Amino acid sequence: MTFKMEPTGHLRGGRRLTLRPRQPADAEALFATMADPQAMRWWSRAPFDSVEELRGYFSGDEGSDWRSWTIVHSGGNRAIGFVSAGRKRDGVSEIGYLLARDAYGHGYAREAVALLIDHLFVQGSRRVFADTDPDNVRSIALLTALGFTFEGRLRAEWQTHIGVRDSLIYGLLSEEWPARSQGVWPTR
Repeated sequence: MTFKMEPTGHLRGGRRLTLRPRQPADAEALFATMADPQAMRWWSRAPFDSVEELRGYFSGDEGSDWRSWTIVHSGGNRAIGFVSAGRKRDGVSEIGYLLARDAYGHGYAREAVALLIDHLFVQGSRRVFADTDPDNVRSIALLTALGFTFEGRLRAEWQTHIGVRDSLIYGLLSEEWPARSQGVWPTR
């Protein structure tokens, strides 16, 4: 799998998707999902109350160790989700992701997260990890399908809008990715 990072910050290389830098204007397309209590259940924060609040949240990468990219169909511009990566220390990145509910079931999350992982390893990360709620079955399935290894459980790690929650840690090393990245693209 190969990708190309353009001067605009777009990551291209997926069969169907492009990742472009997230913009405050993406709030309009993603608000229905990010205001939905079911879609936001496993997030560390409550659903958003307004498009304006979400727009402000999407403005927050400046001065942060996190970068976010919007998932769009190649050739399109409408947001169907986003992926994020935060630098935790030299060579170690944490990832996060969200897909709009109407985009579920097409393999888009798998394709977009794989593109992000490629980018992080090419940029010098030796380890990529994600933390997820133990009851977030979809996220666990995605990480497992991408070759992540379950590394441990942090008990009572998050105080969230649904209470105190444990966190499961999944990790992937750069030397594990080339062998596992074969065939990550869906056949649909």
